[in-house]
Amino acid sequence: MQIKFLGHSGFLITGQTKILIDPFITGNPAAVQSPDEIAADLILVTHGHSDHMGDALQISKRTGATIVSVFEVANYCSRHGASVHPMQIGGSHKFGDLKIKLTPAWHSSSISDGGPAEYLGNPCGFIIFTGDKTIYHSGDTGLFGDMGLIGKLNNIDLAMLPIGDNYTMGPEDALEAVRLLNPKLVIPMHYNTWPLIAQNPESFKADVESQTRAKVVILNPGENYDL
Repeated sequence: MQIKFLGHSGFLITGQTKILIDPFITGNPAAVQSPDEIAADLILVTHGHSDHMGDALQISKRTGATIVSVFEVANYCSRHGASVHPMQIGGSHKFGDLKIKLTPAWHSSSISDGGPAEYLGNPCGFIIFTGDKTIYHSGDTGLFGDMGLIGKLNNIDLAMLPIGDNYTMGPEDALEAVRLLNPKLVIPMHYNTWPLIAQNPESFKADVESQTRAKVVILNPGENYDL
């Protein structure tokens, strides 16, 4: 299974099913490819902010990929012509041989099309059960105690966690999240896209690997990791 970092919080997971997460590419100063180059079967959207919804509608309508998100985000995408599968936090669903479960995320969710912002429900994270691997994408979130419950109930192979601070967890809280989740591997995300969320991922890696069992893989946009 291949994990490709698209920049910011975007990933493409390629196995039997191609899973695209938060495909913010157009307008992303860190992105290295065009959304027209990306194919997917499922597009997971953690919340409605434009740096996460990104190119989901465009890619869905071009490829036929199904957008999976909370009910309000899914309805918004459906109104704009995309194929969708609405869910809610705590629910899970099987898509062929893989299962996806929604988790809480402490953040907000809305979108503006040039007018007043439209509320799009609660933000979420995703647990992806595919083959013999369990992957957790936290979405944009602050630290919360129930990450310990997520870690207790799931043997997490890979956790994708924000470290940018200001809008999400910073490195110190992300380190505590690793302790709670107890994953085997961590890929940091949501940092260095703009100066406001600039961080040193090498420092985060050193702290995590010296204080937990987890290993940290730092990916530049466009780079892959074989899980």
